[in-house]
Amino acid sequence: MSRVSAAVRLLILLAVVGVVLYPLFWMTGSSLKSPSEISNNLSFWPHEFTWSNYKEGWSSLDVVFGRFFLNSALIAGATVVANCVSCLVAAYAFARLKFRGRGVFFAIMIGTLLLPHHVLIIPQYLLFNAFGWINTPLPLVVPKLLATEAFFVFLMVQFMRGIPRDLDEAAKIDGASPYRIFWHVMLPLARPALVTTAIFSFIWTWNDFLTQLIYLNDLSHYTVPVALRLFIDSSGQSSVGPMFAMSLLSLLPVFLFFLAFQRMLVDGINTTGLKG
Repeated sequence: MSRVSAAVRLLILLAVVGVVLYPLFWMTGSSLKSPSEISNNLSFWPHEFTWSNYKEGWSSLDVVFGRFFLNSALIAGATVVANCVSCLVAAYAFARLKFRGRGVFFAIMIGTLLLPHHVLIIPQYLLFNAFGWINTPLPLVVPKLLATEAFFVFLMVQFMRGIPRDLDEAAKIDGASPYRIFWHVMLPLARPALVTTAIFSFIWTWNDFLTQLIYLNDLSHYTVPVALRLFIDSSGQSSVGPMFAMSLLSLLPVFLFFLAFQRMLVDGINTTGLKG
C-alpha cells in the first residue's frame, strides 16, 4: 500500500510540474515556429524549426539586442551592491545599536511595506526630473543606496537578532568600536542574509518593467524587459517569433544566477528565519 501511495504522490507531483512548466515549454517551442504556426498551432513543439527567429530578434531592432542585456546587467549588478551595502548597515543599526526612537523608526520602516509602489511614482518622477536624472540609470540605483527596500532590511534585522550578543560583548571587552564589531563580527556572519538579498535583488531588478519604462527613454538605454515590447508596435504589427526567442534568452541570466546560488539561497532563507 505504501508503494501505491508513493506512486500516486509521484504522479501528482509530475502532473503539477508539467502544468507549471508547460508555459516555458510552449515559449521554447514558439521561439522556433513561424508566425503562422504560432497563431494556428497550440502544441509546444514546432512542425518546422525556424532558427531565423533568434537572428532576427537579435539584430532586427535599431540597436543590437546584446546592448539591452548589457544595460540590464549593469543596472541589476549595481542594484545588488547598493541593496546589500545599505540594507546591511541599516539592519545593523536597528538590530544591534541602541539609539533614541529606534522602535519608532523601525515601525515606520516596516510600515512602508504596506505602501503601494504606484503611489510614489509621480512624486519620485518629479524629484528625479528636477535632479536631471531622467533617461539615466540613476533613479533605478541611487535610491537603493538609501536602504529603501524595507523587506531586505527586515530580513537582515531578523537574521542579526538571532546572532548571540555575547559576540558583541566579547568584542567590546577587547576594545572594539561599533564599527569594528560591524566589520569583523557581523559582516562575516551575515553572509546568508546577504546572499538572499543579492539573489532577490537581481531577479526583481532584471524582471522589472514599469520602473525602467518610466525613467529610460532612449532606445540605447533600454533594458531587456522594456526592449521586448518593441517587437509589438502601435499599429498592431508584431514579430512574435523573434519576441519569444529573445524572451527565452532573457530567462537565461536569471536561471544561471539562481542555479549558481541556489544552495546559498536555501541556506540563507533557512538561517535567516523570518520569526517575530
